[in-house]
Amino acid sequence: MSSPDDSVVLVNGPWTHRTIRANGIALHVVEAGEGPLVLLLHGMPTFWWTWNRQLTDLADAGYRAVAVDLRGYGASDKTPRGYDATTMASDIAQLVTALGARDAVIVGTDVGGLLAWTIAAHHPQVVRRIAVLGAAHPLRLRSAILSAHGAQRHASSYALTTFQVPRYGERLLSRDGVFIRQLFDSWSGPRWRGTPNYVSAVRRYAEAIRIHPTAHCSLEFFRWAVRSLPRPDGRAYAASMRQPITRPVLQLHGDFDGCVLPATAQGSSRHVSADYEWQLLIGVGHFPQHEVPERVSDELIRWAKLG
Repeated sequence: MSSPDDSVVLVNGPWTHRTIRANGIALHVVEAGEGPLVLLLHGMPTFWWTWNRQLTDLADAGYRAVAVDLRGYGASDKTPRGYDATTMASDIAQLVTALGARDAVIVGTDVGGLLAWTIAAHHPQVVRRIAVLGAAHPLRLRSAILSAHGAQRHASSYALTTFQVPRYGERLLSRDGVFIRQLFDSWSGPRWRGTPNYVSAVRRYAEAIRIHPTAHCSLEFFRWAVRSLPRPDGRAYAASMRQPITRPVLQLHGDFDGCVLPATAQGSSRHVSADYEWQLLIGVGHFPQHEVPERVSDELIRWAKLG
């Protein structure tokens, strides 16, 4: 089976595709609307399109909505290295200024959520406020994985074991879409799982992750996250994340999230010294932007209007 090229993520719509250079790499962005900047960060195994509904809703509400393919994904550069949280956060911080903005509301889900936390800690000057979906503060996630009861460790077993095996994770992600469907089945809530929209979204993500070498690049973040723990770079990252988050935080989390457990995510508030708001979304899993798109758009617009 031949690999698709970047064109599969250049989905037409009421938005504009652009390539922006930031932090020494080319990042593919999709932009709609004019006004204050809201920057949308996807997770694994998705790409910018996970925010397709929020792009148009934010634009209609008077915001400049920009969804980016993270380093290694979609039509962005797929570099041989640079998949640690510090570097990827710098990608996004420099993207804000490359877009001509002073600061932005940073919205992230899954890996993008971990990066939103990191950007708020490392680059607060480019952050007005953040909104996090399906992601705990990095230190909260680590402590939950290491906890004696082990519930989050079991939920994170894909990252701790499967994704750590060289070439094995890449084969699973890129072979035929079965593993991608298994991830979505495990992580999604019941109201979205199995619907026509769900089936088409999973098919789209299974195709996009086959763009060479996206499967490998997407796993490199998880390999860094685990393998760096005892190393100086991992210890330095953990130390940098101990400083309180000084920008307002909105945390939206599904009660059916099978990837990052609600109890894990809720403990993130201890790392925030600014205004903090937690909302548990009933009947929703790890992909609120797909599962309850209207609710997510409304909350992001409300949150952006506060500052």
